[in-house]
Amino acid sequence: MPLKILLILGGLSAFGPLAIDLYLPAFPAMATAFGTDIEHIQLSMSVYFLGLASGQLFYGPVADRYGRRKPLMFGIALFCLASLACALAPTLEWLLVGRFGQALGGCAGMVVTRAVVRDLCKPIDAAKAFSQLMLVMGVAPILAPLAGGWLLKLGGWPSIFLFLTVFSGLFAFAVYFGLRETLSVHERPALSTAWGRYMRLLREPVFMYHALTGGIAIAGMFAYIAGSPFIIIELYGIAPEHFGWFFGANAAGFILFAQFNSRMLRRRPPVKLLQRTTLIYLLCTFWLLGTALWQPESLWPLMLPLFGSVAVIALVLPNSSACAMAGHGHQAGVASALMGTMQFVIAGITSALVGLLHNGTALPMAGVMATCGVLVVLMARQARRAGGLHF
Repeated sequence: MPLKILLILGGLSAFGPLAIDLYLPAFPAMATAFGTDIEHIQLSMSVYFLGLASGQLFYGPVADRYGRRKPLMFGIALFCLASLACALAPTLEWLLVGRFGQALGGCAGMVVTRAVVRDLCKPIDAAKAFSQLMLVMGVAPILAPLAGGWLLKLGGWPSIFLFLTVFSGLFAFAVYFGLRETLSVHERPALSTAWGRYMRLLREPVFMYHALTGGIAIAGMFAYIAGSPFIIIELYGIAPEHFGWFFGANAAGFILFAQFNSRMLRRRPPVKLLQRTTLIYLLCTFWLLGTALWQPESLWPLMLPLFGSVAVIALVLPNSSACAMAGHGHQAGVASALMGTMQFVIAGITSALVGLLHNGTALPMAGVMATCGVLVVLMARQARRAGGLHF
Protein backbone atom coordinates (compact mmCIF):
# COMPACT_ATOMS: atom_id res chain seq x y z
CA MET A 1 0.00 0.00 0.00
CA PRO A 2 1.43 3.45 -0.90
CA LEU A 3 2.89 5.45 1.98
CA LYS A 4 0.62 8.43 1.29
CA ILE A 5 -2.52 6.31 1.69
CA LEU A 6 -1.13 4.65 4.82
CA LEU A 7 -0.49 8.04 6.39
CA ILE A 8 -3.97 9.30 5.54
CA LEU A 9 -5.61 6.12 6.84
CA GLY A 10 -3.43 6.24 9.95
CA GLY A 11 -4.50 9.83 10.59
CA LEU A 12 -8.15 8.87 10.19
CA SER A 13 -7.63 6.02 12.64
CA ALA A 14 -6.07 8.53 15.06
CA PHE A 15 -9.30 10.56 15.33
CA GLY A 16 -10.61 8.15 17.95
CA PRO A 17 -7.48 7.93 20.14
CA LEU A 18 -6.96 11.70 19.95
CA ALA A 19 -10.53 12.48 20.97
CA ILE A 20 -10.15 10.10 23.92
CA ASP A 21 -6.54 10.49 25.09
CA LEU A 22 -6.01 14.21 24.49
CA TYR A 23 -8.41 15.33 27.20
CA LEU A 24 -7.61 12.69 29.86
CA PRO A 25 -5.29 15.05 31.84
CA ALA A 26 -8.07 17.67 31.85
CA PHE A 27 -10.58 15.57 33.83
CA PRO A 28 -9.92 17.31 37.18
CA ALA A 29 -9.96 20.80 35.59
CA MET A 30 -13.18 20.04 33.71
CA ALA A 31 -14.83 18.73 36.86
CA THR A 32 -13.98 22.02 38.58
CA ALA A 33 -15.18 24.10 35.62
CA PHE A 34 -18.55 22.36 35.47
CA GLY A 35 -18.99 22.15 39.25
CA THR A 36 -19.09 18.35 39.34
CA ASP A 37 -16.81 15.36 40.05
CA ILE A 38 -14.53 13.24 37.86
CA GLU A 39 -17.08 10.40 37.78
CA HIS A 40 -19.55 12.69 35.96
CA ILE A 41 -16.84 13.90 33.57
CA GLN A 42 -16.15 10.23 32.75
CA LEU A 43 -19.68 10.11 31.34
CA SER A 44 -18.31 12.08 28.40
CA MET A 45 -16.16 9.05 27.57
CA SER A 46 -19.08 6.62 27.89
CA VAL A 47 -21.20 8.86 25.63
CA TYR A 48 -18.35 8.93 23.12
CA PHE A 49 -18.20 5.12 23.09
CA LEU A 50 -21.98 4.98 22.59
CA GLY A 51 -21.68 7.28 19.58
CA LEU A 52 -18.81 5.25 18.11
CA ALA A 53 -20.76 2.02 18.49
CA SER A 54 -24.05 3.25 17.00
CA GLY A 55 -22.61 5.49 14.27
CA GLN A 56 -20.58 2.75 12.63
CA LEU A 57 -23.74 0.77 11.84
CA PHE A 58 -24.89 3.74 9.74
CA TYR A 59 -21.63 4.31 7.88
CA GLY A 60 -21.09 0.65 6.95
CA PRO A 61 -23.91 0.17 4.41
CA VAL A 62 -23.60 3.79 3.24
CA ALA A 63 -19.89 3.24 2.45
CA ASP A 64 -20.76 0.05 0.55
CA ARG A 65 -23.46 1.81 -1.46
CA TYR A 66 -22.06 5.29 -2.15
CA GLY A 67 -18.31 4.66 -1.92
CA ARG A 68 -15.72 5.46 0.72
CA ARG A 69 -15.07 9.18 0.13
CA LYS A 70 -18.52 10.77 0.53
CA PRO A 71 -19.40 9.33 3.97
CA LEU A 72 -15.84 9.98 5.08
CA MET A 73 -16.00 13.68 4.19
CA PHE A 74 -19.37 14.00 5.94
CA GLY A 75 -17.97 12.35 9.08
CA ILE A 76 -14.91 14.61 9.23
CA ALA A 77 -17.09 17.73 8.86
CA LEU A 78 -19.36 16.54 11.68
CA PHE A 79 -16.36 15.80 13.93
CA CYS A 80 -14.96 19.28 13.25
CA LEU A 81 -18.21 21.07 14.15
CA ALA A 82 -18.80 18.91 17.23
CA SER A 83 -15.26 19.58 18.49
CA LEU A 84 -15.93 23.31 18.26
CA ALA A 85 -19.19 22.81 20.17
CA CYS A 86 -17.28 21.01 22.95
CA ALA A 87 -14.79 23.86 23.19
CA LEU A 88 -17.65 26.33 23.67
CA ALA A 89 -19.68 24.14 26.05
CA PRO A 90 -21.13 26.18 28.95
CA THR A 91 -22.58 23.14 30.75
CA LEU A 92 -21.83 19.44 31.20
CA GLU A 93 -24.97 18.53 29.24
CA TRP A 94 -23.75 20.62 26.27
CA LEU A 95 -20.37 18.86 26.47
CA LEU A 96 -22.03 15.42 26.44
CA VAL A 97 -24.01 16.29 23.31
CA GLY A 98 -20.84 17.59 21.66
CA ARG A 99 -18.94 14.42 22.55
CA PHE A 100 -21.71 12.30 21.04
CA GLY A 101 -21.46 14.35 17.85
CA GLN A 102 -17.68 13.93 17.82
CA ALA A 103 -18.13 10.17 18.00
CA LEU A 104 -20.72 10.08 15.21
CA GLY A 105 -18.29 11.97 13.00
CA GLY A 106 -15.08 10.23 14.04
CA CYS A 107 -16.38 6.70 13.54
CA ALA A 108 -16.64 7.32 9.78
CA GLY A 109 -12.84 7.19 9.61
CA MET A 110 -12.72 3.91 11.51
CA VAL A 111 -15.23 2.17 9.23
CA VAL A 112 -13.78 3.52 5.99
CA THR A 113 -10.15 2.83 6.98
CA ARG A 114 -10.79 -0.89 7.48
CA ALA A 115 -12.90 -1.03 4.31
CA VAL A 116 -10.19 0.67 2.21
CA VAL A 117 -7.57 -1.78 3.50
CA ARG A 118 -9.88 -4.66 2.52
CA ASP A 119 -10.47 -3.03 -0.90
CA LEU A 120 -6.76 -2.76 -1.65
CA CYS A 121 -5.19 -5.77 0.12
CA LYS A 122 -5.33 -9.55 0.23
CA PRO A 123 -5.84 -11.08 3.74
CA ILE A 124 -2.15 -11.50 4.70
CA ASP A 125 -1.31 -8.08 3.24
CA ALA A 126 -4.29 -6.67 5.15
CA ALA A 127 -2.85 -7.97 8.44
CA LYS A 128 0.47 -6.30 7.59
CA ALA A 129 -1.32 -3.05 6.67
CA PHE A 130 -3.24 -3.07 9.95
CA SER A 131 0.06 -3.52 11.80
CA GLN A 132 1.59 -0.60 9.90
CA LEU A 133 -1.46 1.56 10.64
CA MET A 134 -0.90 0.92 14.32
CA LEU A 135 2.53 2.53 13.96
CA VAL A 136 0.84 5.72 12.73
CA MET A 137 -2.18 5.68 15.04
CA GLY A 138 -0.02 4.51 17.95
CA VAL A 139 1.80 7.83 17.95
CA ALA A 140 -1.47 9.48 19.02
CA PRO A 141 -1.65 7.84 22.48
CA ILE A 142 1.99 8.76 23.07
CA LEU A 143 1.69 12.41 22.10
CA ALA A 144 -1.96 13.06 22.99
CA PRO A 145 -1.75 13.03 26.82
CA LEU A 146 1.50 15.04 26.68
CA ALA A 147 -0.03 17.55 24.29
CA GLY A 148 -3.24 17.57 26.31
CA GLY A 149 -1.32 18.36 29.50
CA TRP A 150 0.48 21.30 27.88
CA LEU A 151 -2.65 22.59 26.12
CA LEU A 152 -4.41 22.45 29.48
CA LYS A 153 -1.60 24.44 31.05
CA LEU A 154 -1.42 27.03 28.26
CA GLY A 155 -5.07 27.58 27.35
CA GLY A 156 -7.30 25.59 29.69
CA TRP A 157 -9.43 22.60 28.77
CA PRO A 158 -11.30 24.34 25.85
CA SER A 159 -7.99 24.61 23.94
CA ILE A 160 -7.91 20.81 23.70
CA PHE A 161 -11.15 20.74 21.72
CA LEU A 162 -10.07 23.72 19.62
CA PHE A 163 -6.99 21.71 18.63
CA LEU A 164 -9.26 18.82 17.56
CA THR A 165 -11.28 21.28 15.47
CA VAL A 166 -8.19 22.44 13.58
CA PHE A 167 -6.79 18.89 13.25
CA SER A 168 -9.99 17.55 11.67
CA GLY A 169 -10.22 20.56 9.35
CA LEU A 170 -6.73 19.90 8.02
CA PHE A 171 -7.54 16.23 7.46
CA ALA A 172 -10.60 17.13 5.44
CA PHE A 173 -8.22 18.69 2.89
CA ALA A 174 -5.87 15.67 3.05
CA VAL A 175 -8.70 13.25 2.28
CA TYR A 176 -10.24 15.42 -0.44
CA PHE A 177 -6.98 15.78 -2.36
CA GLY A 178 -5.11 12.61 -1.40
CA LEU A 179 -7.51 9.65 -1.15
CA ARG A 180 -9.12 8.26 -4.29
CA GLU A 181 -12.28 6.17 -4.34
CA THR A 182 -11.39 2.47 -3.78
CA LEU A 183 -14.82 0.83 -4.10
CA SER A 184 -15.61 -0.72 -7.47
CA VAL A 185 -18.77 0.52 -9.20
CA HIS A 186 -19.73 -3.15 -9.68
CA GLU A 187 -19.81 -3.90 -5.92
CA ARG A 188 -22.43 -1.50 -4.52
CA PRO A 189 -25.35 -3.30 -2.81
CA ALA A 190 -28.56 -1.40 -2.13
CA LEU A 191 -29.14 0.14 1.29
CA SER A 192 -32.30 -1.95 1.64
CA THR A 193 -30.14 -5.09 1.95
CA ALA A 194 -28.12 -3.74 4.91
CA TRP A 195 -30.22 -5.35 7.66
CA GLY A 196 -30.07 -8.77 5.98
CA ARG A 197 -26.30 -8.53 5.54
CA TYR A 198 -25.83 -7.60 9.20
CA MET A 199 -27.97 -10.58 10.24
CA ARG A 200 -26.00 -12.99 8.04
CA LEU A 201 -22.71 -11.77 9.52
CA LEU A 202 -24.05 -12.24 13.06
CA ARG A 203 -24.78 -15.88 12.17
CA GLU A 204 -21.33 -16.48 10.67
CA PRO A 205 -19.12 -18.16 13.31
CA VAL A 206 -15.73 -17.41 11.68
CA PHE A 207 -16.48 -13.70 11.44
CA MET A 208 -18.10 -13.41 14.87
CA TYR A 209 -15.46 -15.24 16.89
CA HIS A 210 -12.58 -13.39 15.24
CA ALA A 211 -14.37 -10.05 15.64
CA LEU A 212 -15.03 -10.82 19.32
CA THR A 213 -11.39 -11.84 19.83
CA GLY A 214 -10.19 -8.42 18.72
CA GLY A 215 -13.14 -6.59 20.26
CA ILE A 216 -12.58 -7.99 23.75
CA ALA A 217 -8.82 -7.40 23.50
CA ILE A 218 -9.29 -3.74 22.64
CA ALA A 219 -11.95 -3.46 25.35
CA GLY A 220 -9.18 -4.37 27.79
CA MET A 221 -7.24 -1.38 26.48
CA PHE A 222 -10.20 0.91 27.09
CA ALA A 223 -10.50 -0.41 30.63
CA TYR A 224 -6.88 0.73 31.02
CA ILE A 225 -7.68 4.12 29.45
CA ALA A 226 -10.62 4.61 31.81
CA GLY A 227 -8.71 3.57 34.93
CA SER A 228 -5.23 4.98 34.30
CA PRO A 229 -5.90 8.69 35.06
CA PHE A 230 -7.05 7.84 38.60
CA ILE A 231 -4.25 5.30 39.19
CA ILE A 232 -1.39 7.37 37.81
CA ILE A 233 -2.46 10.88 38.86
CA GLU A 234 -4.48 10.40 42.06
CA LEU A 235 -3.43 7.03 43.49
CA TYR A 236 0.31 7.46 42.88
CA GLY A 237 0.47 11.28 42.80
CA ILE A 238 1.94 11.86 39.32
CA ALA A 239 1.44 15.46 38.09
CA PRO A 240 -1.17 15.77 35.28
CA GLU A 241 1.38 17.31 32.88
CA HIS A 242 3.63 14.24 33.41
CA PHE A 243 0.82 11.73 32.97
CA GLY A 244 1.58 11.51 29.25
CA TRP A 245 5.07 10.09 29.82
CA PHE A 246 3.65 7.04 31.61
CA PHE A 247 0.72 6.69 29.24
CA GLY A 248 3.04 7.13 26.26
CA ALA A 249 5.42 4.41 27.44
CA ASN A 250 2.64 1.85 27.09
CA ALA A 251 1.64 3.27 23.70
CA ALA A 252 5.28 2.91 22.58
CA GLY A 253 5.12 -0.77 23.50
CA PHE A 254 1.95 -1.07 21.43
CA ILE A 255 3.75 0.39 18.41
CA LEU A 256 6.81 -1.82 18.90
CA PHE A 257 4.77 -5.01 19.12
CA ALA A 258 2.69 -4.03 16.08
CA GLN A 259 5.86 -3.86 13.99
CA PHE A 260 7.03 -7.17 15.46
CA ASN A 261 3.70 -8.67 14.39
CA SER A 262 4.28 -7.42 10.84
CA ARG A 263 7.61 -9.27 10.76
CA MET A 264 6.13 -12.49 12.16
CA LEU A 265 3.52 -12.47 9.37
CA ARG A 266 6.35 -13.21 6.93
CA ARG A 267 6.63 -16.70 8.46
CA ARG A 268 3.18 -17.46 9.88
CA PRO A 269 -0.37 -16.58 8.74
CA PRO A 270 -2.53 -14.42 11.03
CA VAL A 271 -4.86 -17.26 11.96
CA LYS A 272 -1.88 -19.22 13.37
CA LEU A 273 -0.40 -16.25 15.23
CA LEU A 274 -3.66 -15.73 17.13
CA GLN A 275 -3.27 -19.08 18.89
CA ARG A 276 -0.13 -17.99 20.74
CA THR A 277 -0.60 -14.24 21.08
CA THR A 278 -3.94 -14.59 22.88
CA LEU A 279 -2.27 -16.82 25.48
CA ILE A 280 0.47 -14.20 25.99
CA TYR A 281 -2.25 -11.59 26.49
CA LEU A 282 -3.90 -13.77 29.15
CA LEU A 283 -0.60 -14.24 31.02
CA CYS A 284 0.14 -10.49 31.02
CA THR A 285 -3.30 -9.55 32.34
CA PHE A 286 -3.06 -12.14 35.14
CA TRP A 287 0.38 -10.77 36.06
CA LEU A 288 -1.23 -7.33 36.24
CA LEU A 289 -4.04 -8.64 38.45
CA GLY A 290 -1.56 -10.29 40.81
CA THR A 291 0.43 -7.06 41.11
CA ALA A 292 -2.74 -5.04 41.78
CA LEU A 293 -3.70 -7.48 44.55
CA TRP A 294 -0.27 -6.87 46.10
CA GLN A 295 -0.98 -3.09 46.06
CA PRO A 296 2.64 -1.87 45.77
CA GLU A 297 3.57 1.49 47.27
CA SER A 298 5.33 2.55 44.05
CA LEU A 299 3.86 2.79 40.55
CA TRP A 300 6.75 0.98 38.84
CA PRO A 301 5.83 -2.65 39.76
CA LEU A 302 2.41 -2.02 38.24
CA MET A 303 3.81 -0.42 35.09
CA LEU A 304 5.67 -3.56 33.97
CA PRO A 305 2.64 -5.90 33.59
CA LEU A 306 0.57 -2.96 32.38
CA PHE A 307 3.11 -2.39 29.61
CA GLY A 308 2.84 -6.05 28.57
CA SER A 309 -0.96 -6.12 28.74
CA VAL A 310 -1.28 -3.09 26.44
CA ALA A 311 1.55 -4.00 24.06
CA VAL A 312 0.34 -7.54 23.36
CA ILE A 313 -2.99 -6.19 22.09
CA ALA A 314 -1.00 -5.11 19.02
CA LEU A 315 -0.31 -8.80 18.36
CA VAL A 316 -3.98 -9.75 18.66
CA LEU A 317 -5.92 -6.93 17.01
CA PRO A 318 -4.45 -6.77 13.45
CA ASN A 319 -4.56 -10.54 13.00
CA SER A 320 -8.10 -10.93 14.34
CA SER A 321 -9.25 -8.00 12.16
CA ALA A 322 -7.71 -9.51 9.02
CA CYS A 323 -9.29 -12.90 9.77
CA ALA A 324 -12.70 -11.36 10.40
CA MET A 325 -12.61 -9.26 7.20
CA ALA A 326 -11.35 -12.11 4.97
CA GLY A 327 -13.90 -13.15 2.37
CA HIS A 328 -16.04 -10.02 2.78
CA GLY A 329 -14.65 -7.81 0.01
CA HIS A 330 -18.15 -7.36 -1.46
CA GLN A 331 -19.43 -5.97 1.86
CA ALA A 332 -16.31 -4.64 3.55
CA GLY A 333 -18.15 -1.57 4.85
CA VAL A 334 -20.83 -3.60 6.63
CA ALA A 335 -18.29 -6.09 8.01
CA SER A 336 -16.05 -3.25 9.21
CA ALA A 337 -19.02 -1.43 10.78
CA LEU A 338 -20.32 -4.46 12.64
CA MET A 339 -16.84 -5.33 13.91
CA GLY A 340 -16.25 -1.76 15.06
CA THR A 341 -19.65 -1.55 16.74
CA MET A 342 -18.99 -4.75 18.66
CA GLN A 343 -15.61 -3.41 19.76
CA PHE A 344 -17.00 -0.20 21.20
CA VAL A 345 -20.08 -1.75 22.78
CA ILE A 346 -17.77 -4.06 24.72
CA ALA A 347 -15.35 -1.16 25.36
CA GLY A 348 -18.22 0.91 26.77
CA ILE A 349 -19.16 -1.93 29.12
CA THR A 350 -15.61 -2.43 30.38
CA SER A 351 -15.05 1.31 30.83
CA ALA A 352 -18.28 1.60 32.82
CA LEU A 353 -17.31 -1.42 34.94
CA VAL A 354 -14.02 0.20 35.92
CA GLY A 355 -15.97 3.21 37.18
CA LEU A 356 -18.70 1.17 38.89
CA LEU A 357 -16.17 -1.06 40.69
CA HIS A 358 -14.04 1.91 41.79
CA ASN A 359 -12.63 1.26 45.28
CA GLY A 360 -9.59 3.52 45.49
CA THR A 361 -7.12 0.88 44.20
CA ALA A 362 -5.93 -0.50 40.85
CA LEU A 363 -7.96 -3.70 41.32
CA PRO A 364 -11.05 -2.71 39.28
CA MET A 365 -8.99 -1.93 36.19
CA ALA A 366 -6.77 -5.01 36.59
CA GLY A 367 -9.73 -7.30 37.26
CA VAL A 368 -11.60 -6.14 34.17
CA MET A 369 -8.48 -6.52 32.02
CA ALA A 370 -7.84 -10.05 33.36
CA THR A 371 -11.44 -11.00 32.57
CA CYS A 372 -10.86 -9.72 29.02
CA GLY A 373 -7.76 -11.94 28.86
CA VAL A 374 -9.79 -15.06 29.68
CA LEU A 375 -12.53 -14.20 27.18
CA VAL A 376 -10.03 -13.44 24.40
CA VAL A 377 -8.50 -16.90 24.72
CA LEU A 378 -11.96 -18.52 24.69
CA MET A 379 -13.06 -16.57 21.58
CA ALA A 380 -9.84 -17.36 19.72
CA ARG A 381 -10.27 -21.06 20.54
CA GLN A 382 -13.85 -21.02 19.23
CA ALA A 383 -12.68 -19.23 16.07
CA ARG A 384 -10.08 -21.95 15.50
CA ARG A 385 -12.73 -24.65 15.93
CA ALA A 386 -15.05 -22.89 13.50
CA GLY A 387 -12.30 -23.19 10.85
CA GLY A 388 -12.83 -21.91 7.33
CA LEU A 389 -9.57 -19.92 6.97
CA HIS A 390 -6.51 -21.34 5.23
CA PHE A 391 -4.12 -18.37 4.89
